[in-house]
Amino acid sequence: MADHLLRLIGAGAVFPGDDTIARGETGLEAFNRIPGKIGKVNWVVWAWAAMVFMTLFQICAMFVGVSQAMRLITGVEVMWWVLAFFVLTLVLLLGGAYNRIERLAMVKVGVFTLITLLAAVVLTRMPEYFSWNDVWQGFRFELPSAGLATALAVFGITGVGATELYMYTYWCVEKGYARYTGPHEDSEAWRRRARGWVRVMNVDVICSMIIYTVATVAFYLLGAGILHSMGQVPSTSDMIPILSNIYTQTLGGWAKWLFYFGAIIVLYGTIFAATAGHSRMFADFMRLQGAFQHDDMAARNRWRDIFIVVLTVIPVIMYFIFGEQPVAMVKWGGLAQAWTLPIISLGTIYLVYRHMPKEMRATSFGHALLWVGAIVITGFVLVAEARRWGLFG
Repeated sequence: MADHLLRLIGAGAVFPGDDTIARGETGLEAFNRIPGKIGKVNWVVWAWAAMVFMTLFQICAMFVGVSQAMRLITGVEVMWWVLAFFVLTLVLLLGGAYNRIERLAMVKVGVFTLITLLAAVVLTRMPEYFSWNDVWQGFRFELPSAGLATALAVFGITGVGATELYMYTYWCVEKGYARYTGPHEDSEAWRRRARGWVRVMNVDVICSMIIYTVATVAFYLLGAGILHSMGQVPSTSDMIPILSNIYTQTLGGWAKWLFYFGAIIVLYGTIFAATAGHSRMFADFMRLQGAFQHDDMAARNRWRDIFIVVLTVIPVIMYFIFGEQPVAMVKWGGLAQAWTLPIISLGTIYLVYRHMPKEMRATSFGHALLWVGAIVITGFVLVAEARRWGLFG
């Protein structure tokens, strides 16, 4: 839970979310204030673009995973399902169906998560797979001697990852937080509106922290307890059948089909939401490059649609180049996100002290969380990388 709290409050939401409300700025626009321009945007924005390209390996992994689940249900080969989901994504997003699908996906993912929590509760009653002693040992502050790259990748994507921290400000814009606040003005009425929407944002952050943390703990306990005890590690074409053991070993054999259905919803929901979010951000990236003006919604939507196509095509091409390597692809994307977290953390500190409007600054406790979050996140990544390359330890 501490990791999610520090990452959400200490390293992401404090500045970019507040700045979106106070100035109407998006995340990329805010981070583009940091010195170090390379062309028309700075190095932080270019680092974000490189990270997103690497996370397309994760989207490719989601295409593979959801297609593997469909193959188990229908018997149709993965390749054809990859192409089918490729077409479905373009039809839905280019057809403007995001809001309708978002609400449906939220309900289905919520149900799947609740069932997973139930499976985790059942797990605690199964001594062959679970012991509280193992749980307490997991709280030790100790980096693993093996599999450090995997641990670092997991750190980058667990709960709210680097991509979501950037993306959050775009959903703040899309949900109207800044619009309802209105343009910045030196008046008590504006400050009252701004503080009110900041409180809404804080509720978003806290609820996200709780939900992500509880769901992550449940999945971790099921994976570590069952799959580790069974000596099974998901890898290529067997990823979905192996993962289904976390349901079948706790809820019974009938739950296999429930897991397949849930996996389809969750994995395709990730493809759908990530493509929707990244396409909006890349459209904004083109605006920062000077392709169109801030208030030109027609151009913004046109660039968004272009990147919907680009960001859907690239993962499918990756599948045909690299084949079924979902676990490895998730790791590659996770490492890219982990490397980006210190940039977000330290960049946020710079922006808070140099560009945050005084009336929107956080409390002393909020600033303390910001510094602690930045130090912990940056320190973990640097130490993990140093040990991974054998520099010490």
